[in-house]
Amino acid sequence: MQIFHDPTDLPADYGATVLSVGNYDGVHLGHRFLLARVVEGARSLHARSVAVTFDPHPTHLLRPGAGPRLITPTIGERLDLLATTGIDATVVLPFTAEFSQQSAETFARSVLLERLHAVEVHEGDNFRFGFRAEAGVDQLSALGKQLGFAVHIYKPLQVRGMDASSSRIRQLVSTGDVRRARWLLGRPFSILSTPAPGRGIGTRLTVPTINLAGYDALVPAAGVYVTRMAIAASTPDELCFDSVTNVGTRPTFADASFAIESHLLDFRPVALEETTPLCLTFLARLRDERQWPSPEALREQIARDVAAARHYLRRLPLP
Repeated sequence: MQIFHDPTDLPADYGATVLSVGNYDGVHLGHRFLLARVVEGARSLHARSVAVTFDPHPTHLLRPGAGPRLITPTIGERLDLLATTGIDATVVLPFTAEFSQQSAETFARSVLLERLHAVEVHEGDNFRFGFRAEAGVDQLSALGKQLGFAVHIYKPLQVRGMDASSSRIRQLVSTGDVRRARWLLGRPFSILSTPAPGRGIGTRLTVPTINLAGYDALVPAAGVYVTRMAIAASTPDELCFDSVTNVGTRPTFADASFAIESHLLDFRPVALEETTPLCLTFLARLRDERQWPSPEALREQIARDVAAARHYLRRLPLP
């Protein structure tokens, strides 16, 4: 997949495109369904298939601090996932205050038609664009007729009775329902981070626990989960641990503060720097977080959590 960080970066001879515009937070099954239609349309018209997205997420610029917690908070994560959909290219539009003020007609004419040479545009029926999201799919269809590109509109993809949408996935994850979030994502929910400072980080990790650094994007509700922890290295297959993860404030301890703490199963010491990339994948929720009467009682519960996690993992199909 080619990546263009501005529509002006496309070669002059790039040719006609079939495209879809969106934030693609999570690149979930609904996005994949839509982009598959883009790929099919491009093949039938001998055009290029293109995803058009924004960086940063528009609501984070327009409503700082009030936007949604993102499933895939970095443009790098989204691009990696978009590269698995089969599209030819992704165009990343820098979302600025100036860009946000252009009208729907200006966007359709100057970006979709003149820069990207769109011959077909595929969107979900909740698509909105232009200054203050002034226009919806009816206006897009009208502009397509006026400017000469076809518009195809789709209802949300249904997966097990649920709309496959970013907002629905956020709601499921934020309530701890990582099982149903997995159905809509088409993969387990994961977060990418680095280790929190301390515990001898910078030499070798010699205890089977990793705390993640502060994380401002979407995390599951407070509780205990069956997880997998992948530690980036030259041989990643050897550095993937089954784990049990506590998300929350650790109320049993006096210095309670929010943390994402993973207990690694079948642990062996590993080299770990404060900048080492970590990928924590949530497989199942075990229980709510609660305060225990003593550290000893907590340790006994952790042993039960580990046993429950091992039982769950034994039932998983081999990768």
